[in-house]
Amino acid sequence: SSAYLNNGSSELDTTDDEFTGANRLRGVNPASGVVVYYQLPELKKTDEISLEIKDAAGVVVHTYSSKAVEGQLRWDGAPRPDPLLPKAKGLNRFVWDMRYPTMTGVPNVRIEGGYAGHKAPPGKYNLTLKSGDQVLSTDIEILANPLYPTTPEIYSEYHRTMLSMETELTAMHRMINSLYEKQKQLESLLGSLPAGEKYNAVKKDGEALVKKMKAWDEDMVQRKSKAYDDVENFPNKFTANYLFLINQTESDIPRVNQPSLDRMKELNTTWSALKTRGTEMLEKDLPALNKRLWDAGVGAVWKN
Repeated sequence: SSAYLNNGSSELDTTDDEFTGANRLRGVNPASGVVVYYQLPELKKTDEISLEIKDAAGVVVHTYSSKAVEGQLRWDGAPRPDPLLPKAKGLNRFVWDMRYPTMTGVPNVRIEGGYAGHKAPPGKYNLTLKSGDQVLSTDIEILANPLYPTTPEIYSEYHRTMLSMETELTAMHRMINSLYEKQKQLESLLGSLPAGEKYNAVKKDGEALVKKMKAWDEDMVQRKSKAYDDVENFPNKFTANYLFLINQTESDIPRVNQPSLDRMKELNTTWSALKTRGTEMLEKDLPALNKRLWDAGVGAVWKN
């Protein structure tokens, strides 16, 4: 099975039992991704199936499931959740959009940008479908679009650059989310400390750490941005600028220009310093404060 790399779209990119494959007012394009058909017996509601996609080197590109992520948050501007694998009795159909995983967002923060991963480069890929103890595997190929002037070397550079930036943004947002949860718990814990000289020192240290965490968080993300036009009133912070670079580097005809590489180098230098600050709080400041809290007979900060 094979599919050409393209930038079109189609009603057939999703599976709808009521869609006949035709439109009264216009033509219907073929599905723009890799179409996967599979047959299933009748499954229990609690049964889960998964589809794992690997590249020719055996590296996982994307994984899909029939089960929705439990507790997944939704907010204005949130990343779109992955489509679920259908698991009806009989023939099922799923379309892989050829994209790498969606990047992680920051709950209740709207960033003007897209979180979708870039499209995989031309090459051979392996698809593995799992249902219980049954495993079925097949190979597919993404073909280079003959209308694009892109060479294999340019495809490779584009893929490396996009994957690197997407990986970094996800790491940034995960660190933001982890530290913010710890900050909220620490604030609650400090507010519940009883009055008395016994707790004065640890309370002072805790308040200093909260201040440090807030300063870092405010450098990383704009939490006042909740809706569409908020970006006009509140300045973007670091990760919004990084996401903007990712979106502007993504191209219908895959290629990376020099200004994007220059900007990536500049932002990665800034991120290195910000990451050092965040890591110091996670690996040094919080463990040290936790020890003092335990010594004072108070539970520690544990949020992931």
